[in-house]
Amino acid sequence: MTTITMPKLSDSMEQGTILTWLIDDGQPVARGDELVEIETDKATQTCEAEADGTLRILAPAGSTVTVGETIAEIGGPAAMTAEPAARERQAVAPSASAATGVPPSPAPSTGPAGNGSAAVAEGQLATPLARRFARAHDVALAEVAGTGPRGRISRADVLRKIGQPVPVARSVEAASASSRSAGATPASVAGPTPAPVPDGVTVQEPTRLQQTIARRMVESKSTIPEFQVQTEVAMDEAIALRARLKELAGGGGVVPSFNDLVVKAAAVALRRHPLANGSYRNERFELQAHVNVGIAVAVDGALIVPTIRDADVKSVGQIASEARALAGRVRDGRSTVEDLSGGTFTVSNLGMFGMTAITPVINGPQAAILGVGVMREVLQRVDGEIVDRTLMTLTLSCDHRILYGADAARFLAEIKQLIEAPLAMAL
Repeated sequence: MTTITMPKLSDSMEQGTILTWLIDDGQPVARGDELVEIETDKATQTCEAEADGTLRILAPAGSTVTVGETIAEIGGPAAMTAEPAARERQAVAPSASAATGVPPSPAPSTGPAGNGSAAVAEGQLATPLARRFARAHDVALAEVAGTGPRGRISRADVLRKIGQPVPVARSVEAASASSRSAGATPASVAGPTPAPVPDGVTVQEPTRLQQTIARRMVESKSTIPEFQVQTEVAMDEAIALRARLKELAGGGGVVPSFNDLVVKAAAVALRRHPLANGSYRNERFELQAHVNVGIAVAVDGALIVPTIRDADVKSVGQIASEARALAGRVRDGRSTVEDLSGGTFTVSNLGMFGMTAITPVINGPQAAILGVGVMREVLQRVDGEIVDRTLMTLTLSCDHRILYGADAARFLAEIKQLIEAPLAMAL
C-alpha cells in the first residue's frame, strides 16, 4: 500500500487545494501517470503516481489539505476492498478563503465516448479529463501529441491542440459520492446566506487565484508598515544604449527592454544593499544569499510574478531572454512552481499603459517592491539651458520594519545612477 500525501511544492506552502483528480477512484494507475492537479498560493501543479496499483481517493476535488496529510492510497485490488474506516483520511476542512459559498457545477459526464471523431482508440493513453475535453471539442486523441509519461495525453495537451490557453488556476470539480463516503469535505460547503444583490448589480465569483491574490494583498496591507520613496530617472543614456543593442542584434536576437535594464539595475543595487534583499520575519532580519527578482506579469483577471533567479550575476541579454520565456509560460498557463517561487524582490511596470507612476503593494515577506512608470519627454533646465529630456518615475514601496528612510533612499538612488549610466552594469 502506497500512501499519497499533500506534497510541499514551495517553501511557503502550508496547504494545497485539490482541483482535479485525473484518474477516477478505483481505477488502475501506473508509476509516473498524471494523478492529481493541486493548487497552491503560487500556481497549479500536476503530481504523478508514485507506484503501480489501484487508486482510492480519500480527499475529493475541492478539498484544502495540510501539507503531509493523506489524500489518496494506491494498492492492489484486495487492499482497496478493506474496511473504509481503516483508511480514514486526514485532510483538513477547506479554509475560509477557499470557500466561495456557491456549490460547484456538476462534473462533466465520464460515460463512454460516442462514435464521433473524439473516440479513443484501444490502448490510447489519456487522462479521463483529457478524454472529456476531446469529446467536447470533437478532437481525435490520435491527433494529439501527449506530453505525459509514456506519451499520456492530458487536458493541457488537448487545449494546446485546439489553440486555447491552458489556465494557471482551474475550476474545482464536484466531489464524487465515493469520496464523500470517505469523510472528505469539499471546498464548496455552503456558508452564510449571501446578502441580497441590488437591482442592476452582477455578482462574479473570483477564481481561486484571485482569492489568493486578495488574501495576500489584505495580509500585506494589514501587517506591513509600508512607506514610499520616489525619484525621477533620466533615460537618455538608456535609450541610446538600447538603440545600439538593437543595431547589434540585427533583427535576429532578443533586444533587452527598458524593463530588463531596470531589473538588472535593481539586482545590482540589491547585492550592494542586503537589507533591501531581505525580510522581517519572526522578529528578526533574514538576509537572502541570492538576488531573485520577480517580474509582475498581467494575465486575464490576475497578476502573476515569475522569478529571474540570480539576476545580479546575469547579463542584461540573459535577463531579457529569461523574462520573455517566463512571461510566455505565464500567459500560456505553463508556469511551474519553480518559476513562481523564491523571489526576494519584485519589479512592477505599468509604463506600457501610460501610467506616470505606480505605488505597488509589497509582495510579502519581501522587504520592498519597485514600481515603474511610463517614459515621458519633458523640458528641463540643464546648466542654464532648456533641453529635451526623457524621464521615468520609479517608486519604491518599503517595509519600515527592515528598511528605514535613509536605507531606502540610498538603495533607490543607486538604481537611478545605474540606469542613468547603464554601461556601469557591464562592469
